[in-house]
Amino acid sequence: MKKFSKSFSGYNTHEVNAFVDDVVKNVDEMLQKMKAKDMEIDRLTKELEHYKSMDATLNRAIVMAEESSKKYRESSLNESDLIITEAKKNANRIINDALTKAEHIEEESQRMRRNIITYKRRIKNLIDQQAELVEDLDKVDL
Repeated sequence: MKKFSKSFSGYNTHEVNAFVDDVVKNVDEMLQKMKAKDMEIDRLTKELEHYKSMDATLNRAIVMAEESSKKYRESSLNESDLIITEAKKNANRIINDALTKAEHIEEESQRMRRNIITYKRRIKNLIDQQAELVEDLDKVDL
């Protein structure tokens, strides 16, 4: 605490005035520092709000990306299931067609075997008949 010397009419006015000037100067400096700090606090508060806004935007973007990814994955799985189902149907159809063709080929093959056997018998019978005719000609005296 500051002590002042006494004069004829009370405290020494020069000392008091000097002290008051120092106090005013110190108060002004503190006010300037407080204003500067307040401005810095305002700037930092605005910057913080800006970063909070960016954070919220990024969080929304991440959520949207996750949702899009989930929908895309589900869509891809559904599409792959459809492709597999369609491929199985096509494979079954191709197998059935192949089996049907194989049966027709087997039937045609059996029919051709029977025809060949029948033609062989006929040719053999014709040859036998021709051989009998040749033998009959040999028996005839000329």
